[in-house]
Amino acid sequence: MRLSILDQAPISSNQSAGEALVESMKLAQAGENLGYTRFWIAEHHDLPGLACSAPEVMLGYIGANTSKIRIGSGAVLLPHYKPYKVAEVYNMLAVLFPNRVDVGIGRAPGGSAEVTNALSDNFLQQVWNMPNSVQDLLHFIDNTVPPEHPHAKVTAAPVPTLPPTPWLLGTSKKSAILAAEKGLAYAFGQFMSDQDGAAIIEQYRNHFQPRKQNEVPQVIVTVTAICAETTEKAEDVALSSLVWGLQRKKGEGQKGVPSIQEAKDYLQNEDKTLLEGIRESMIIGNPQQVKKRVENLQVRYNADEMMIVTITHSPEDKIKSYKLIAEEILHNSKEQVS
Repeated sequence: MRLSILDQAPISSNQSAGEALVESMKLAQAGENLGYTRFWIAEHHDLPGLACSAPEVMLGYIGANTSKIRIGSGAVLLPHYKPYKVAEVYNMLAVLFPNRVDVGIGRAPGGSAEVTNALSDNFLQQVWNMPNSVQDLLHFIDNTVPPEHPHAKVTAAPVPTLPPTPWLLGTSKKSAILAAEKGLAYAFGQFMSDQDGAAIIEQYRNHFQPRKQNEVPQVIVTVTAICAETTEKAEDVALSSLVWGLQRKKGEGQKGVPSIQEAKDYLQNEDKTLLEGIRESMIIGNPQQVKKRVENLQVRYNADEMMIVTITHSPEDKIKSYKLIAEEILHNSKEQVS
């Protein structure tokens, strides 16, 4: 099984945005050393507690401080942008970091209605136009713009030797079908979907139409996981993420991810049963427990790769969580094979 990392660049209650972004870079370095396949960073706009509004900027920083882990967006929110500009940016990254760049594509707004209006005109119209925008992006990335295209005379320079690998990210049947029709690899966000992911992925595989020779469907499933040496420790560490999730649902959480103690103090005046709905979508436990659930999900979803998002207050707890998971799933598997 391949493992990868999705980072949302969360800001903890004791951090500045700059400190949070530095920790994201350090997490990518740790992921590379631990054997994770790729490191994607998400795009959010004016959402309290999330630091990354421009993945393309962070990817230059992360790429320059790593050497082999694949780096990418999770995702470029395409309805906000012209496909040509996205192709230019990710082609340039692919020139700088050869054979390492993924361009994940999404259709979500990534922020409030006010932010959407500030970012782009006619967002909903561009959402409806997503299939055409994706096709245009592929033309520019593959350098295969047809002669009849209105922009046939332009190239998304610089043109890399190996183009960035496009992925379509989604949580629904609609996104899966679009990925299949366009011959794209597909990343399903299980951590933020209440739909039948297994059926969605099966539909993607059944309808896949390769856009290049010998291409086959590729699936990543993204899950939330928090791991520690013991179940009790993992439950403690996860409180920060759980409470922050609850706070955000209530329109709070502007101070960022709370510490474990801040989370416990907050819960003194809250109905703890409210956390259960948030907790259901998370994997929390010791290494053996997390391995079992991740592997079960991989089988259930028929995934080629599992991508893990982990939010903790302490950067040390986050890296430790990824380390324990890698040691249990990646390193133990290698030892068993040898």
